[in-house]
Amino acid sequence: MREQHKKLLRLVLTALLVALVFCGSKLEIILPLSVGGNSRFHLGNIMCALSGILLGPWWGGLAAGLGSALYDCTNVLYITEAPITFVTKGLYGLIAGAVFVGVFRRKATYPAMAVSTICAAVSYMIIYLAKTFFYNSMFLEGMRVPAAWTAVVLKVPSALFNGGVAIVLAPLLSMAVLRAMRLAHMEESL
Repeated sequence: MREQHKKLLRLVLTALLVALVFCGSKLEIILPLSVGGNSRFHLGNIMCALSGILLGPWWGGLAAGLGSALYDCTNVLYITEAPITFVTKGLYGLIAGAVFVGVFRRKATYPAMAVSTICAAVSYMIIYLAKTFFYNSMFLEGMRVPAAWTAVVLKVPSALFNGGVAIVLAPLLSMAVLRAMRLAHMEESL
């Protein structure tokens, strides 16, 4: 019965983090750009990193990807990119979780969680900007290379902001949640 309880708790925590990723993505400021559509400042990346740190790479990646893809499905600007978002944001959670579990062995310190988030944020920024260049700009919009680079450059500030906020806040939030789970004797379910 104990193993079933742990599985159920992990499933409930994953569903909760899917909802938090979705809500964090909804807390946004959309900026129209002169080239390449829109850019946005949002809090979804914090929740993607939190998912990986709390749930580990596989469940955390699933929560991050699913919550972000569900957000895309509710926004006409992003609905066609939902499958891509599932993979790219899933990698955000997966990388944060893999570094935290594999390298730091779940050592609940701010530096360990910050490095895990940095690895995930930098990886995601590279993937996101490459997607902007190849998929959004050249493939969908049919831009030439100089215009595609302009679209990428215009998205760099929001990518840096979203990643930077996640690097600062995700470890703090993770420490608070892990402490609360420890006090509630729930940490063994992670």
